[in-house]
Amino acid sequence: MPDIRFIHPDGREDGFEAPDGVSLMQAATGFGVDGIIAECGGSAICATCHVYVEPRWVDSLPPPDDNEQALLDNTAAERRPTSRLSCQIRLGPELQGLTVHVPERQT
Repeated sequence: MPDIRFIHPDGREDGFEAPDGVSLMQAATGFGVDGIIAECGGSAICATCHVYVEPRWVDSLPPPDDNEQALLDNTAAERRPTSRLSCQIRLGPELQGLTVHVPERQT
């Protein structure tokens, strides 16, 4: 079970264990993380689960596909080099300790 942390724009943190195999978005919505709206439920069509991955974790993730890249170009908050859609990050033991930042807005 990966330990994951969400850091909010005001510095508040949500940290918890999440089961292997679920998406980061599913874990966030299941644990009630504010700021992860996930309007499309993980279908990769809305970009309301945008997060900023801590730089040290970027190389641990598979690169975003073309669809995710296109959605990241249209996020409500600034796109950064570490921007990802949390619905496209599948949790597993290799992501134990993953830390992401929640953008100021999703819509």
